[in-house]
Amino acid sequence: MTAIGFIGLGIMGSHMAANLIGAGHAVTGYDVVPASVDRLAQAGGKPAADIASAVAGAEVVITMLPDSPQVAEVVLGPAGVLSAIEPGVLLIDMSSIAPETSIAVAAAGAERGVHVLDAPVSGGEQGAIKASLSIMVGGDMADFETARPIFESLGRTIVHVGPHGSGQTVKAANQLMVAGIISLVSEAIVLLEASGVDSTRGLEVLAGGLAGNRILDLKAGTMLAREFTPGFRIDLHHKDMGIALASARAAGVALPVTGIVAQLVAAARAQGHGSLDHSALLKVIESLSTP
Repeated sequence: MTAIGFIGLGIMGSHMAANLIGAGHAVTGYDVVPASVDRLAQAGGKPAADIASAVAGAEVVITMLPDSPQVAEVVLGPAGVLSAIEPGVLLIDMSSIAPETSIAVAAAGAERGVHVLDAPVSGGEQGAIKASLSIMVGGDMADFETARPIFESLGRTIVHVGPHGSGQTVKAANQLMVAGIISLVSEAIVLLEASGVDSTRGLEVLAGGLAGNRILDLKAGTMLAREFTPGFRIDLHHKDMGIALASARAAGVALPVTGIVAQLVAAARAQGHGSLDHSALLKVIESLSTP
């Protein structure tokens, strides 16, 4: 059993914390939303009133937060994680943020003798519920091996991808691919429906051929039904597409399709769909052909 402090109990974090509890770890959690802390307590975790209480006595601290500003505040702020934990603790940030923020967190951790990994995840809410997430990890290999039992309670595909910040770069690549595939599935649905084809059967055929992909497997039914209950919100994917474009600029490479898809995600947000699941990109594609 490992004593874990968990900060950020939202759509993803709440299920991840519950899986850690189920695996036998002692989890103390904090979130700015009291109801989220209550859910942790119902799952068998220990609620905390603040960051310091969440990380007190922890061997491992996990953060799962929306964006770089929140990670900077929660980890680096005057009342943040690094001000409260002892040297030797392992800090795993599983948020999806800018690579440079992860590098800054690792550098600040090193100054205090804290081990740091960036370990963003892919798989959405269902992956968090089923502990089937893909976890892409940046940082020292020795710290990765220490964290492996924690990761194995949360996911199935667990890969060390390089030094600090590398996990975030791989996550950016993941997000540009996911948004691009959702956009193409949306276009396929619009074409099938406009042509009078049985869309359900059409997508079934596509899923069994070279066009098959996880988006079709997981979201085809809800997209056809126009059900966009958020598993991963447009607002967050908009943030991630910005990270992908900024990473491309920093690397000096051109990602033209990513640029177009990022504009579709931005359009979805501008049309008021930010709180919907990212599969609501279908609404944007539909609007392009609606008189």
